[in-house]
Amino acid sequence: MLVEMRARSQITLPNEIIKKMGIREGDRFEVIERDGGVFLCPVVVYPKNKLEQIAQVMKDHDNEPSVVYDSIEDMFHDLGINIGGGNVKVRAN
Repeated sequence: MLVEMRARSQITLPNEIIKKMGIREGDRFEVIERDGGVFLCPVVVYPKNKLEQIAQVMKDHDNEPSVVYDSIEDMFHDLGINIGGGNVKVRAN
């Protein structure tokens, strides 16, 4: 698919890709330049206090396992964090 650079360095992603990936307005991406290419990687940004809460759960689990999670999604759910789905990169804000 061919796209064109517009004013203010903007590129419009084709609707087919938007729908396929479930991208919505306000979603964030990390821009990576590598080997002459530009890559957009979806990123989920969580407040630092939520990541500290997760770190504490993991630390507590290392010392004395009291809760066993079947998946990271279950642990996040218990912490009140909705991670949605799909492959995302988590970054502290």
